[in-house]
Amino acid sequence: MSHDQQYPHAPELQAAGVQLNHTAVYASDRHLSAEFIAAILGLEVGAPFGPFLPVDLGNGVTLDYYEKRDAPIQSQHYAFLVPDEQFDAMIARLEAVGVTYYADPGHTEAGHINRLFGGRGVYFDDPDGHNMEIMTRPYVRP
Repeated sequence: MSHDQQYPHAPELQAAGVQLNHTAVYASDRHLSAEFIAAILGLEVGAPFGPFLPVDLGNGVTLDYYEKRDAPIQSQHYAFLVPDEQFDAMIARLEAVGVTYYADPGHTEAGHINRLFGGRGVYFDDPDGHNMEIMTRPYVRP
């Protein structure tokens, strides 16, 4: 089966018109996890929406924290492009709450900042072990 047969409407989609709107983030305590990332990023937690606790990222994308207590939380990676002038404040917030940050995704360079693509970035764990990243420059892709 060819790509066109499997997905008959795929050629009609335009990449420029497709945007991520929201994603569910599993958490053992949705309030703790949503408040954590909102505090680090300098954002606010929104009003509950059904079983979700939203954190609006300001670019049309919402992280919808969903409490999952029946199974272990599978660690995911979330990367946030942040304004350079807010980066130092975010690092200070991580330090204030005692969260170790790392220059690398494998968490081997504790307390260091990377300088990828001419910007600055770090990785850190949220309360459920999701590997969070803040960066001031987007990745340069081939």
